Amino acid sequence: MAQYFSLHPEQPQARLIRQAAEIIRGGGLVVLPTDSAYALVCAVGDASQLERIRKIRGVDDRHHFTLMCRDLSEIATYARVDNSQYRLLKATTPGPYTFILEGTKELPRRVLHPKRKTIGLRIPEHAVVSALLAELDGPLLTSTLLLPGEDLPLTDPDEIRERLEKQVDLVIEAGYCGPEATTVIDLTSGSPQLVRAGRGALEPFGLEAD
Repeated sequence: MAQYFSLHPEQPQARLIRQAAEIIRGGGLVVLPTDSAYALVCAVGDASQLERIRKIRGVDDRHHFTLMCRDLSEIATYARVDNSQYRLLKATTPGPYTFILEGTKELPRRVLHPKRKTIGLRIPEHAVVSALLAELDGPLLTSTLLLPGEDLPLTDPDEIRERLEKQVDLVIEAGYCGPEATTVIDLTSGSPQLVRAGRGALEPFGLEAD
C-alpha cells in the first residue's frame, strides 16, 4: 500500500521531504507534482523501478525517460551540451520543458534510448521537486503519469492513490498542478525540433505547433 504525504506547495515540510528521499534511496517508486503534470520518479540507477514505470505506463524500451535535474551544471554532467544548446537551456530553465540530448557515460545504458543513446532532461520550477532534488543531492529518473489508453495525465492525488496504491510506494500531494505535460524539444540535430507541444511556450525556440 502506498504512503500518502500532503506537502505545502511553496514551503514543503522538511521532515516529509527527508522521508520521501529515504523512500527513493531505498528503492521506492514515487508519484509527485511538477510544474506541468504529475510524474512517476525513482532513483536513476534502479533497474527494477525502471521496469515498474514501464509497466505502469505501458511503454517499451524505446520510450524516452527524463532525468529531472537541479540546475544546468547537473544537466551538463549527464548530457553533451554545446554552446548554442547551453544558451537555449539557460534561457528556458527552470520551466515546463523536456530537452532531448545525447547522454554521457555517467548514465546507465538502460535509461538511454537504445538506438539514439539519448535522454530527456529537465529542470522543473516546483518547490517540492526542488527540495527533494536538493535532499537527494542528485537527479531523479522520471516519466509523466500518463496511463495506457488515456489522453491526459492523472491530476487528482486521491484518484492517483486509489488507482496506483499497490503499484507505487508513495504519492505526494501538493495542490493542483494541471493535466498538461511538458513541451518536449529535441536538441540533437542542430536546430530545435518539436517532439511534443505541452505547457511550455514554443516562441523561445522559433517553433510553432502543428
